[in-house]
Amino acid sequence: MPFSYLKCFDVSIEDKIAHIRLNRPDELNTMTRDFWNEVPRIVEEINDGALARCIVFSSTGKHFSAGMDLSVFAGHGLGVAPADGVDRATMMEADRHFIHNVQRCFGCLDSARIPIIFAIQGGCIGGAVDMCSAADIRYATADAFFVIQEINIGMTADAGTFPRLCRLIPEGWVRELAYTGRRLPAARAKEIGLVNEVFDTHDEVVAFALETARDIATKSPVAVAGSKVMINYARDHTISDALDYIATWQTGMFSQDHLRETFTASQENRSPAYADLQPVRKSL
Repeated sequence: MPFSYLKCFDVSIEDKIAHIRLNRPDELNTMTRDFWNEVPRIVEEINDGALARCIVFSSTGKHFSAGMDLSVFAGHGLGVAPADGVDRATMMEADRHFIHNVQRCFGCLDSARIPIIFAIQGGCIGGAVDMCSAADIRYATADAFFVIQEINIGMTADAGTFPRLCRLIPEGWVRELAYTGRRLPAARAKEIGLVNEVFDTHDEVVAFALETARDIATKSPVAVAGSKVMINYARDHTISDALDYIATWQTGMFSQDHLRETFTASQENRSPAYADLQPVRKSL
């Protein structure tokens, strides 16, 4: 049965939309070891298998997520003095790769070829900020708030908050939130561009996120994937480099068939029928 391995999420796929829900409300949807292992597995299974055209993440209970579960810190021991006979330098080198694997958990959202939308309610704390900052689009409830919690427990956020937030909101806001650990309320998050829209209730924000996903799913999947590739590329490169890359992309990916289907569907007063993306081959 698909996704039968999950402990921290529920997954449903309907009308080409994958809906992934955090499902541990009594534990404030904290990020346990299972959570960190499941996120990339779910996203890559959907993305690589071409199982959906858009993914919506939502949550359950009062808070979206209270961030890293303390058991994860206790279980690994980053920053702890090495045991007798263990070389500190080699241990730290291995820890660097461990942190890269943690970063990959959310990097898969950024690198997925389909859009990722977040519907956030209540607290979005610590690692949850790392997570949602890797999404394409964020919506929130009026009672939502964001906290870079790491500073409040004596560490520096390391799973993606800073490189991504600095591209999403003014740097001064990133610094204030990072240095103080203060809450950023939903209304202010919308003002500075972290979220696109704020809704009164949890049901409303999830419904709108799914509606947006359904809208995206009606577009050419290749054109959507190309748009995400180019937006990410433009974010990370100069204007000149991005213009050159889109020129190269178009020579290979531009589809006369998709364009023809768009115009034909319009003339026939129907929705266009585009081919789904093909599954990604991971082996020879």
